[in-house]
Amino acid sequence: QVQLVESGGGLVQPGGSLKLSCAASDTSGRFAMGWFRQALGKDREFVAAITRDGGKTAASEAVKGRFTISRDYGKNTVYLQMNSLKVEDTAVYYCAARVREQIPSVASLYNYWGQGTQVTVSS
Repeated sequence: QVQLVESGGGLVQPGGSLKLSCAASDTSGRFAMGWFRQALGKDREFVAAITRDGGKTAASEAVKGRFTISRDYGKNTVYLQMNSLKVEDTAVYYCAARVREQIPSVASLYNYWGQGTQVTVSS
């Protein structure tokens, strides 16, 4: 069992930046980690993911080149740096952990979830 706590969400203008954090209770670093988002009235969608050793990352086409996922093993934390934010990035962002090494884009393949943090992009 692992607890995940997201932070860093808020209101930002289009073109701005935010950095989300996901603090994990597990200190072993044995989980692959991902970020997903869910806009109002829409399905949860994949944003980005990183392998257990941090050697491989993946991102959706919608955020590629704008969002960067990273992890700090010493702080047991995963980050999502979001730049050039657009109105359509508005959503609740969720952190997820997966026991296995692969980093799929399917939400149901992740074992643990945080409560989410709201990101609103608006002028």
